[in-house]
Amino acid sequence: MNPISSSASFALAICLISILLSPLAAAGLALIHQGLGRSRSAAHSMLASLCVLAIAAIAIVLIGASWAGYSGGAAHTFQLAGLQWNWLGNVASLATSSNLGVNPSSPSSPNSLVLCLHIFAAGLAAIIPLSAGTDRWRLAPICLATIVFAGFIYPLFAHWVWGGGWLSQLASSFGGKANIAPFLDMGGAGAIHVTGGLMALSVAWILGARRGKYTPDAMATAIPGHNIVLVLFGCLIALIGFAALESATSILFNGAAPDRIIGVIINAMLSASSGCLAAVATTQIRYRKPDASLSANGWIAGLVSGSAACASVSPLAAIFIAAIAGVLTTYLVEVFELRLLVDDPGGAISVHAASGFWGLIAAGIFAPTSANSLTSQVLGQLVGMATLLGFMLPLIHGCNLLLNRLVPYRVDRDGDWQGMDIRELGAGAYPEFVIHADEFVPR
Repeated sequence: MNPISSSASFALAICLISILLSPLAAAGLALIHQGLGRSRSAAHSMLASLCVLAIAAIAIVLIGASWAGYSGGAAHTFQLAGLQWNWLGNVASLATSSNLGVNPSSPSSPNSLVLCLHIFAAGLAAIIPLSAGTDRWRLAPICLATIVFAGFIYPLFAHWVWGGGWLSQLASSFGGKANIAPFLDMGGAGAIHVTGGLMALSVAWILGARRGKYTPDAMATAIPGHNIVLVLFGCLIALIGFAALESATSILFNGAAPDRIIGVIINAMLSASSGCLAAVATTQIRYRKPDASLSANGWIAGLVSGSAACASVSPLAAIFIAAIAGVLTTYLVEVFELRLLVDDPGGAISVHAASGFWGLIAAGIFAPTSANSLTSQVLGQLVGMATLLGFMLPLIHGCNLLLNRLVPYRVDRDGDWQGMDIRELGAGAYPEFVIHADEFVPR
């Protein structure tokens, strides 16, 4: 057998298996989101997760994948300040094609394999905001927002990073006049987690806090999640999905050899472990007992922060990066809840947006390539992060404000009290149990 063909087939098999396992990341997040919410909204949360994954898949195939494009594919460009800027993909859609095979001699080729990965990556990014909308975000606007997010917002930044867009070729984007390296995001810390986390922030701003979360004098009250066991189980499932997704993106978008995937898996496990233990230790020191929900957040925050440079950092660096993320998350959850009065039941803003930003800057520090100096790589990371905050966040929030005018995001006052299951679905997740502790409290 031709050794090149054998190697290519092996890479194809590894990539396809990784893509197939990547939905477990979304499954883990879905369990975490519903477990950290109220029991009266559990069924609604899980159904919303399924709807988001389904809509994201269709939207990315029909619209988004053509705009996300691939490196070397056709793209929309424009001239600015005498420079050529590659800003949006313009590849042919595969939505009507009956031939979706991949050339085995080039398993990292574009088209259907990249489309397959985008289907699950877009779904994972779109499921993140459900955390911020727990217990009050209606199903219809969730579906509408997912169409916009997966069909346009995610593909836009994904093209800039993974599809040959301007962030992936920063030196040429600036005419070669700046000592700046391409933006590095091997596993989706920016393209998936920060964009999803910024969407969560926008949704939390628009929805406002859950009823009873804050007193009239702006003091936060505790609304504990209803099933921490499912939350912790979701963390274990998410680990498999994160490692698989990072393996696939490393091969497809960063040219990693299949044997590098071993390092990706090791770093994923070390990142989750370090983030979780850092959160356990931090909460033990601060509260004299470890907090299970914050420890779960630390586990996911470690995975998120380690994804930016998943295939190009040492295990020691992965442990350090994730430990910082685990500590930061425990503090940022409190800052958003108590200081900024942002009600985010699942901590998605801290876990995905903040930890993703830290992972991106850490990638610049710990993973500069031989062709790029530390300074040039950090500059490249800062440009990408500034783009996320300065362009993507206003774009995301503007879209959500418009959609909220068309289809109001928040459930009405009675639905807030009854729970999303009864109000939106007509039946609860736990019909044999009393789930309203305040059922006889005057409204």
